[in-house]
Amino acid sequence: MRSDPLTRFSSSGGVAAALEVFSEPVGGVGEERRPLPPTFIVLIPAFNESATIARVVAGALAHAPVIVVDDGSTDDTAARAEAAGAEAIRHPRRLGKGQAIRTGLAAASTRGASAVVTLDGDGQHDPADIPRLLAAAHALPGALVIGGRLGESGEFVRGRLNAVRVAGFFVNWVTGLHVEDTQSGFRLYPLPLARELPTRRGGFVFETEVLIAAARRGVTVCEVPVRTSPRTAQRSRFRPLVDGVLIGAYLTGRGIGRWVTETRETLASVRGSGLGEWWRHPRRRRVAAAARGTALSPLLLGLAIGQALVGAVASRLAMRPDFVTPVVARWFSQERLSSFDHDSDRGVARVTGAQRAAPSSSFATTPGAPS
Repeated sequence: MRSDPLTRFSSSGGVAAALEVFSEPVGGVGEERRPLPPTFIVLIPAFNESATIARVVAGALAHAPVIVVDDGSTDDTAARAEAAGAEAIRHPRRLGKGQAIRTGLAAASTRGASAVVTLDGDGQHDPADIPRLLAAAHALPGALVIGGRLGESGEFVRGRLNAVRVAGFFVNWVTGLHVEDTQSGFRLYPLPLARELPTRRGGFVFETEVLIAAARRGVTVCEVPVRTSPRTAQRSRFRPLVDGVLIGAYLTGRGIGRWVTETRETLASVRGSGLGEWWRHPRRRRVAAAARGTALSPLLLGLAIGQALVGAVASRLAMRPDFVTPVVARWFSQERLSSFDHDSDRGVARVTGAQRAAPSSSFATTPGAPS
């Protein structure tokens, strides 16, 4: 049986209480403000974001120093970032988002930071939400904190939203982490953790790889709601089909290892408790749900390709055919997968927008790492 590295808060405390404490910008002037983490830097990976980078930098500077890693832009992204007050680091050519983040993490470490907050340069993330991530870091020292955007999922392009949900389903299966927004680039990385996690992937696969590496190390993961700009939610460098396939290929490799482990544990369970007991166990239904999702993945890819081809024609006729969303909702639901979990407390520490501060903060941790 697997133990879980996750933490769940009571609705009256934990991160919600800390949010009230850190509702003002952190790291500015004023002794009454406690910077948390003690020193942190905002990191913005950017590629051809000259239209938005100055505004994003200005917002982030209200909270901390800013490093912009220009990933081989062909416009004046770096110059505008510097003019707005950021330190700019340039890649001579485009190396991908993953490498841009690694470059920024290394730079932040040499500048004495203990943590890094990452956000995108397209204006999608609101720097005013940085204190929410800091509050979570205060309540859960050493945690990887993710700014979840799916509370405003209506702002997302449909194909992109489906890709995020499918990725979340398989991350849940591989690790046990119930992270709604596995592709969010709005995160807080404790630098000691970032240095320890073995990551090699580039592009948008990096965010998924970090989650799986963190789960295997038994690192606490916390997801807090953040806002999304309606305008920029519709423009993203994430390509649902291409990047979705790359993320899917990576998760397939990790999933093979999970299936090997599950097969071994299933055989041990049958030998120990008998076939009947295993058949009635919620874990068997979780395995079945994951198996159905795995088997349907090629069909889902075919539907996504077909929808892209048909959509190009249908858009001229003001039609929006959707073959993918019903399949994703029915067969790739994290809620359904988690409902079969033998551990009813499994889940990522999560705070809803409705939660408020309380006099006390009580939470319980369940240590350990998935196999």
